[in-house]
Amino acid sequence: MYPGSALGEFLRSRRGRVTPEEVGLRPGVRHRRVAGLRREELAPLAGVSVGYYTRLEQGQGPHVSAEVLDAIARVLRLDDDERAHLHRLARAAAQPHPPARPELLRPGIKRTVESFADVPAWAVGRRADVLAWNRLAHALFAPHLDLDAPEREPRPNFARMDFLDDRYRDAYVDWESKARDDIAYLRVSMGRFPGDEGLRELVEELTAGSAEFGAMWAEHPVSNCASISRGYRHPELGVLTLTAELLRTPDDEGQGIVIFQPDPESEALLSALASPGGPDGRRGGGAA
Repeated sequence: MYPGSALGEFLRSRRGRVTPEEVGLRPGVRHRRVAGLRREELAPLAGVSVGYYTRLEQGQGPHVSAEVLDAIARVLRLDDDERAHLHRLARAAAQPHPPARPELLRPGIKRTVESFADVPAWAVGRRADVLAWNRLAHALFAPHLDLDAPEREPRPNFARMDFLDDRYRDAYVDWESKARDDIAYLRVSMGRFPGDEGLRELVEELTAGSAEFGAMWAEHPVSNCASISRGYRHPELGVLTLTAELLRTPDDEGQGIVIFQPDPESEALLSALASPGGPDGRRGGGAA
């Protein structure tokens, strides 16, 4: 997928979500072949010509201004994450992008993750790889893997887990919501790192291996996934509700630390998992 086409695909996906009534237009009497706004309806609302907007969707108008992008975002009713994504895609379409550097986890980040003793935590990369995890995250999300699995290739990858490993299908109270968040995370990463061939290869692998991934990917979900509350099913502990907080640093290179905070009802369950031997004297098990 080339950056120009990514920009056009994103614009078309969002144009298809907005009805004429939502932007103050009458729906008209002609049969609408596609859902959402037509190009000739959107362009004047954003203050550009139909030809200009058409070239933008076709990846032929690379030098679009921030003001025009903001006007288009307003008409398309984009949220903050989507607006930022639109700007990134436009920049990527306007200039060449060098290959992404290999992901190297700073030792200090690994030590920070391991320092959390009472809550699960891990470091995640731009390709959805788990770069490091603490013992509680390992015990809760992937006890079937070795503790040092993030230190070897291929690393654990939560997108692969969720779409290609059946044991994760029942690990979430709402698997579809988790799956869409995985895709939203990857979409943002591709916007930030358009030169990352590993990301493209991962998307191709998931598209070939999962029809559900392909269908959701085509919808272009976008989110920074900064704070998400989710229900997890554990075979021994039952249902835990955890809020995942994604923390990034200015030089993150697409990496971040995810800290999973339990709600009050889940605190005792996590304490049982953290105790020697896990719940009922056994080591816990679950999924990411």
